[in-house]
Amino acid sequence: GLLQLPVFYLRTNTNDIMAGGKDKGGKSGKSKPQSRSSRAGLQFPVGRIHRFLKNRATNKGRVGATAAVYSAAILEYLTAEVLELAGNACKDLKVKRITPRHLQLAIRGDEELDALIKATIAGGGTIPHIHKSLMAKKGKGVKLGKK
Repeated sequence: GLLQLPVFYLRTNTNDIMAGGKDKGGKSGKSKPQSRSSRAGLQFPVGRIHRFLKNRATNKGRVGATAAVYSAAILEYLTAEVLELAGNACKDLKVKRITPRHLQLAIRGDEELDALIKATIAGGGTIPHIHKSLMAKKGKGVKLGKK
């Protein structure tokens, strides 16, 4: 389902994260700095999202470290979901480039994403739909032929 969040990796040993933590690896000296995104196994920027959250926070910019990781994981998951569905729409139409039309078809075709994303997509067009009452009924249509 759409609302299941991905399991992401978080270090449990806070000494590894905090400055001044002892390096338990085989090499002595400073270890190479590692981004919080790579620690969490994410593509989305955890540090940047943390900065944005701190700018928006009401409590003097105090935001927990895991809040940014969790938010980045959610954003990454939703992005991957939309891109996968849009890629499927491209495959169906036999094209290789995702356009706003494909995003529109992907989002409106999925019930949960449609409820989540209510925005108008520029260049997305409309969803193909013909009302049942406008469809010709089988067997009752006008017969064409000789009199």
